[in-house]
Amino acid sequence: MNRDKVVGKAKDLAGKIQRRAGQAMDDPVMAAKGAAKQVEGKAQRVVGAVKDAVKHDRDEVKPADGTGRTGRTGRTGHYGAP
Repeated sequence: MNRDKVVGKAKDLAGKIQRRAGQAMDDPVMAAKGAAKQVEGKAQRVVGAVKDAVKHDRDEVKPADGTGRTGRTGRTGHYGAP
């Protein structure tokens, strides 16, 4: 779990509390701000999930020999051609 997932969950929860408080106090502005914070938190959690998936996929691509090298020398020709 990364930082984005944790912070996103916290924003989602804070937004839910703010939205419900706004609804209970009949304050549509507060409720709307809470709903917006919830959306922001959910989006940040998705970003965290994508980062985790990319990291997992990157770890899966490492070569079987354990060297961490993909077989390329790192040298490139003109305009990045090998």
